[in-house]
Amino acid sequence: MRISTMAILAAAIAVTAAAKAQTYDPNYPVCMQVYGRVGYIDCRFTSLPQCNATASGRSAACLVNPYYRAGPASRRAHRYYH
Repeated sequence: MRISTMAILAAAIAVTAAAKAQTYDPNYPVCMQVYGRVGYIDCRFTSLPQCNATASGRSAACLVNPYYRAGPASRRAHRYYH
């Protein structure tokens, strides 16, 4: 009985740790960290001004996403004009 209780406890801790491990969304370059009793990180912003507008008036800060994965360069970036 003691072993099964320990196994259930270990599984619960592993699931909780895995859920908190992925806080940054690699698809967006800017994240907002909200402070408070229930703090969280929201990574759905494409620019710092966009994030700052959302964070305005809140206990929050915007930061560059360290796990951002930039996609392929756009076609317009490589277009040459004569």
